[in-house]
Amino acid sequence: MPARPESDLKKLDVIPAAFRPALPEAALSFAKKFGIGLCLMLVLAWEALGQTPEGAIPAQNAASSSGTSVELSLKQAVDLALAPDGNARVQLAEEFVRQAAARSAQSRAALLPNLDGSLMQENRTVNLAALGIQIKLPIPGFVSPELVGPFNTFDARASASQTIFDFSSIRRFQASRTSLRSTKTESESTQDQVAAQVAKTYLAALRTQARLEASQANVELAESILKLALNQKEAGTGTGIDITRARVQLANERQQLLIDENGHHEQQLQLLRAIGLRLDGGVKLIDTLSIPSIEPITVEEAVRLGLEARADYRAQQQREDGARLSYSAAKWARLPSVAGFADYGSIGSSINNAIPTHTYGVSLKLPAFDGGGRDARRAESMSQFHQEQIRTKDLREQIQLEVRLALDRLHSSEQQVKIAADGLELALAELAQAQRRYTSGVANSLEVTDAQTRLERARDNQILARFSFSVARVELGEAMGTVRHMIQ
Repeated sequence: MPARPESDLKKLDVIPAAFRPALPEAALSFAKKFGIGLCLMLVLAWEALGQTPEGAIPAQNAASSSGTSVELSLKQAVDLALAPDGNARVQLAEEFVRQAAARSAQSRAALLPNLDGSLMQENRTVNLAALGIQIKLPIPGFVSPELVGPFNTFDARASASQTIFDFSSIRRFQASRTSLRSTKTESESTQDQVAAQVAKTYLAALRTQARLEASQANVELAESILKLALNQKEAGTGTGIDITRARVQLANERQQLLIDENGHHEQQLQLLRAIGLRLDGGVKLIDTLSIPSIEPITVEEAVRLGLEARADYRAQQQREDGARLSYSAAKWARLPSVAGFADYGSIGSSINNAIPTHTYGVSLKLPAFDGGGRDARRAESMSQFHQEQIRTKDLREQIQLEVRLALDRLHSSEQQVKIAADGLELALAELAQAQRRYTSGVANSLEVTDAQTRLERARDNQILARFSFSVARVELGEAMGTVRHMIQ
């Protein structure tokens, strides 16, 4: 069989570059000789056999499949969670906005023209006696017919109607627009809540990471103390109980290290779940439990900012406005409504005999009595309006409470950070002195073990204080409605 022309060989460029190194050289030569179709078949067969090249793995799964970890900062974690395909709550909030927009369009349809078209061809037979029609003529022998037909009717017609004035429908449309704005604001509130959730989960992962690093340092310290006890025993200044005590302490530290490793892995999975990433991937946290400086703010200023910036409070106010408009729509349903109508078409016994006809006019509808339905709907909408007013007031008080509690926790955790730093410095100094005394032979290993235990507690206190401070900052930003701005 002759070789393929050069123009066909250029078609090989459509083969993904990632597949080319994975295909055997013989297969590529075969493809160049016999055409691109067979080459693509070879690619598919090679992939079906599980020989997909590593370079062909999708980008989002590459890190997961290769086992590598992706570096992730707090800002990046929040941005990924707030992406359109990120956290499930964000995706649902966007769907709620689309749903509210569709409902608003339905309410608007009552105020726009309604156009219809019809085409009819029928054959009828009418019983006049059944309709009560009887024709009497003073003609001898005349008998009124009971059956008329069959006869044909053809009708092609276009109809239109337009609401000229309907105050209740106008109010319902205004209420639907307010509901749409409320749903959009609720979407912003959901983003704030997701950002705060991801930030807290990220900080919890940083805490477990710091706890893991502290456990590793504790194991190294326990190993050095065990080595010191062995050296003291060989020098004749130590005892067997010192070695046993050091080995027990080392076993405890290794046990704690395993617990902290498992806790850190669990918290990373929680972070991946909150962001919306695949759980078979890995992340490397590049931020730390740092203590940034904060600007002082009074309770009154924080509460004022919270009432202005909180998206959920603005959404609640908009829901209250929507309930008020819905009540107004039910209240003014008693008003008369005016509508215009018109139709134009051709009618006749057949399409060839049809002649044009038209109808147009204005109708006035006066609601009189509907069995009390309008009054019941008005009472229901009034109750819903009062419910929204109660929710608005309750949320305003809840925001004040959250802001005050967040400020108290922030001030308390700030003091804890300072005390924990002093405690850690003193614990390090105590351990250094205990080791010097033990090495000099003026103290036993029990003093070193006690100092080691207090150092571990000081490390835990520092980690907890830094974590509490960071979480308090996030909670204050969440209470004031500035959590996303704070993270950015």
